[in-house]
Amino acid sequence: MKKYLCSLFCVLGAVGMLAAEPGFGTREYRLTVMGEYSYNKTWGHHGNLDVQSLLPFNDYFEMEAKVQLSSANVYSGALQFRPKFELPVGEMFIETDLYYRAVVRNQLGDLTAALGVGYRMDYVSVTLGMYGRVFDDWKRDWHTNDTYVVEPFNLLYRVEVFCRPQDTNWNLSFLFSNIDDYQMERMWQPLFGVGAWCDLGDNWRLVFGAQCKPTGMFHLDATFYGATFRTGFTYRF
Repeated sequence: MKKYLCSLFCVLGAVGMLAAEPGFGTREYRLTVMGEYSYNKTWGHHGNLDVQSLLPFNDYFEMEAKVQLSSANVYSGALQFRPKFELPVGEMFIETDLYYRAVVRNQLGDLTAALGVGYRMDYVSVTLGMYGRVFDDWKRDWHTNDTYVVEPFNLLYRVEVFCRPQDTNWNLSFLFSNIDDYQMERMWQPLFGVGAWCDLGDNWRLVFGAQCKPTGMFHLDATFYGATFRTGFTYRF
């Protein structure tokens, strides 16, 4: 089983979902810093600091690296590798995501890896794929039969719709997905989000975002679980 999981994650990592701020229509390098207020029923009220980078190395490949530090004593990192293929309208991409969340408050580690195929154009971006997850207790005794928890296959989906073409100087978007920049939820736990940006000259951009996470959505008994609000600046070069 261990050999199978190692092979799965290596394959996903070698092949290469979309960022909160899309890179479509531009070859700009971007560095984004955002502050967040977040609440959920597990961790309560907490604040986060996000640092994100978009690295479009050429017309056919881009990479993203992201780090989040949370006052809930939770720390997350993400890498995304995205080969791209231009089409007559828009572009197709293949994406590999590698996420790790260190839940220090509970002494837990959460590793997820995903492989998705997507299409994006001026007004819409769609991704569909699969991901696997491994949970581990840092206090686990290696000399016992205790083991980590494995979820080998989960469906991944993301649909984002934009009010204006993505290369305009301001925009508004709406998101339906079971992943965001730092977490992948089970397929029956969708996230709903809204995002916006406004350019402040040639290099600076003001960004906003909000996200709501209900629980029980696909069981016809949806209740509020948590919400996040964030704002910050992007430097483009």
